[in-house]
Amino acid sequence: MTDDEVFEELRKLCCLSDPKEVYQMQQEVGKGASGSVFIALDKQTRQQVAIKVMNIDTQPSKESLINEIRVMKDFAHPNLVNFLDSFFIETAFKRQLWVVMEYMSGGPLTDIVIETVMKEHQISYVTRETLKALKFLHDKGVIHRDIKSDNVLMGLDGRVKVTDFGFCANVQGDEKRMTVCGTPYWMSPEIVTRKKYGKKVDIWSLGIMIIEMLDGEPPYMNETPFRAAYLIAANGRPQIKTTGLSAPLSDFLDRTLEVDVDKRAPCHELLNHEFIVKNNGEAKSVIPLVKVVQKIKKQKF
Repeated sequence: MTDDEVFEELRKLCCLSDPKEVYQMQQEVGKGASGSVFIALDKQTRQQVAIKVMNIDTQPSKESLINEIRVMKDFAHPNLVNFLDSFFIETAFKRQLWVVMEYMSGGPLTDIVIETVMKEHQISYVTRETLKALKFLHDKGVIHRDIKSDNVLMGLDGRVKVTDFGFCANVQGDEKRMTVCGTPYWMSPEIVTRKKYGKKVDIWSLGIMIIEMLDGEPPYMNETPFRAAYLIAANGRPQIKTTGLSAPLSDFLDRTLEVDVDKRAPCHELLNHEFIVKNNGEAKSVIPLVKVVQKIKKQKF
C-alpha cells in the first residue's frame, strides 16, 4: 500500500476526534521502536486503560499498523489483550495513531523472567494460557510471528494475555509465507533461513519463551541479532542452561523446538501434552511472582 492508501484506510478504521477529550494521560510505562505506551484514565468510566501512541511518519512498515488494528478489532478472546478504541490524529506537523487497550497492570512476562525464578507448574500455566491464544489465532488463519515474553502481559490476578499484533499475517489453511519478521532471538530456523513457513513458527517462539522462563533470557542473547540468526540456522535446537528438568517438560520442549516443521507439534496437541495437563496450573500460582515484580518496581522508582 502507498502511504496515502494507508492514511485513507486509517481514517476508515479509526476515530478522528481528539482522544484527550475521552482519556486523561497519566504516565508513560513503556517505550519501543514502534511507539510509547501510556497509562490513561477513561474520564467517563474512571477505568485505567493502556494507550499505545505511534508516530506514523516514522514507522518502517505503515501497513502493519492497519494489520494490528484489524486483528485486535476482529478477534476477542480471554487470552488476547482487549481492543477498546483507536484514533487517527492528523495535523500540519504530525500524524499519530493511538490504540486504546485494556490495561494489564501486572506488566510484561519479561519482568517476571528477569526478576524471579519460575517453577515448572508456573511455567506450565503461562504456557497453557499463551497456547490458548495461539490456537485461537491459528484457527482463525492468523500467525502472530512475534511471540516472546515482552508480548505476553500479566494481570495482578494472574491472567495471561498475548499482545502486539503488528507482525500478524493471515494464511489460508496450510498456506506458507516468506516474509522475514519478528525478533531474531525468538525466530524459527525456517524464518532465518528464508524458507517458506506457516503457523508453527509461533510454536518455536513459544519454546524459546519457555527457555526464557527457565534461564532468564533467550538463547544467544549476548550475541548480535545477526550472529544470533546465524547460530539459530547453524545449530537448530538451542542449548538450555537450566538442568534437572522434568521428563514432561523436556519432552514438551522437544515437541516445540523441533527443527523439522512437520514433526513440530501444533497447538491442539501441545494443549493435551502431559506437561500442560498434569500440572493444570491456575492463575493464583503466578500471583506471588507478579507481586514480587510490583514490589521491585516500586523500590526502583
